[in-house]
Amino acid sequence: MNSFFGRLAIAGIVATTAWTGGAFAQSTEVKIAYALARDSHYGAAADAWDKYVTETSGGRFKFTHFPSSAQGGEREVIEGLQLGTGVQAVVVSSGALSNFVPEIGVTDIPFLFRDLAHARAVLDGPVGQDILAKFQDRQLIALAWGEQGFRHITNNRQPIEKPEDLAGLKIRTMENPVHIAAFETAGAAPTPMSWPEVIPALQQGAIDGQENPLSVIVSAKLWEVQKYLTVSGHVYSPAMLIVSPTFWDSLSDEDKKLFADGATKGKEAMRAFVDQSEKNGIETAKKNGMQVNELSDAQKAEFQKAIQAAYDGYYETYGKDLVDSIVATK
Repeated sequence: MNSFFGRLAIAGIVATTAWTGGAFAQSTEVKIAYALARDSHYGAAADAWDKYVTETSGGRFKFTHFPSSAQGGEREVIEGLQLGTGVQAVVVSSGALSNFVPEIGVTDIPFLFRDLAHARAVLDGPVGQDILAKFQDRQLIALAWGEQGFRHITNNRQPIEKPEDLAGLKIRTMENPVHIAAFETAGAAPTPMSWPEVIPALQQGAIDGQENPLSVIVSAKLWEVQKYLTVSGHVYSPAMLIVSPTFWDSLSDEDKKLFADGATKGKEAMRAFVDQSEKNGIETAKKNGMQVNELSDAQKAEFQKAIQAAYDGYYETYGKDLVDSIVATK
């Protein structure tokens, strides 16, 4: 009997190990969490990161995915990273991160970026890299900028065509002081809440609308709970690929480079997904019954004028020189 159980135990050990260099070596599990489904832009980043690290390491690392906020809201998983008590890696939005590294909020200033190429040049350049470096002081290892795209407004009340249309609109925002200040200045009623709460709140009429990039609007099938889509492009929305310092410190220098390079692959996959969403998202929303209107440059200028008072606060918080340097980036 003991011999039988002994053979079972040996078989169990062998089943959970990989043959490497002539000896058995157990794979290291990497738990990775993100807010949206596996087939979203978040999932695209996580899959590319996973694929690169797994293949390049010869299977020494094994990723376990927790999509669709399976480990909780973004703030919770970030706090878990800091403490080393949760997952080892995350793909998260910039909105949640401003609570940890306030400097990231500069990227959320409305109408700051001209287009995706401009935003990517800023984040891949000195400004973006300086912000990444600041995360280490907050017990977070930020390896790469991800991307969600430009944010647009959806709601169940009416098309948003002029600033006055925002008056009293109960709109979900991220827990992001920059976004909240802009919508408050424009006369809306911003309601910060974590993503898992949003769909039920829209279904129940607790809020009128929300704002997100087309990549999120399509991935989350927001046409099921929202009638109007205004293509406003009011804010560029980055994301970030981060690992816990506890996990990072356990890696060799070679494996640190492996994870950093994998995060870059994740960033590239996320941007490619966003490019495709920007190309097809509006038509997808229309086909699924949303009433869509696109703001002209003149209309955007009116919205920017309506929130001008908020800019004084942005300049005070982030420095006018920094904001001007972002605008001047080619």
